[in-house]
Amino acid sequence: MSSRTEEEELAMIRDWWQRNGKPLITGSALALILVFGWKAWQNYQVNQAQTASMLYQQLLDSVLANNGQVDAAQVAAIAGNLQKDFAGSAYAQYGRLFVAKAAVESGKLDDAALELQAVLDKPVDATLEELARQRLARVQAAQGKADAALKLLEGNVDPAFQASREELKGDLLLQLGRTDEARAAYEKAKVALSDEAAVSGVQMKLDDLATKDE
Repeated sequence: MSSRTEEEELAMIRDWWQRNGKPLITGSALALILVFGWKAWQNYQVNQAQTASMLYQQLLDSVLANNGQVDAAQVAAIAGNLQKDFAGSAYAQYGRLFVAKAAVESGKLDDAALELQAVLDKPVDATLEELARQRLARVQAAQGKADAALKLLEGNVDPAFQASREELKGDLLLQLGRTDEARAAYEKAKVALSDEAAVSGVQMKLDDLATKDE
């Protein structure tokens, strides 16, 4: 059987290229676009995280520079930028906690409650959720809403936050004049704490209750 001529080979190559060449180029181009697009997206995400981190550091620095006292205007400005550009991020939600702190220190409890409720409605993680929950409960207590604050603290809690939640429950129950229940809550908090931590705080509250009972 005779072999193909050079012209026949070239004709077959042209035919194959017409049928497969363009799809191959298109597929390769698409693959390159996907690879470089993914890298660009990753770089964008990194840059966004770095920018949010810098803003949050400014927030911390503004507090540290004033010996822990919050400059309400400065905090509001930085937190506002976090909300505008990084809404829903952990940095933005921690910013809300700072704004709430500033509001409490200014006596604006309603404003503080709104900021904390916003975090509680859509928390980024369990830690932020519990921080917002306990701080909102304290704000509600200061507003004279101890019953509402207690309801806020119902349900399961991560063991890492059990002691602080039970101690807060004790404070609220004591505010409502429910001494026996307050004592029980303090006892639960004490069990969840290390001995040193219990002596410095919860134990003092238990001792104070014991003194009142005498």
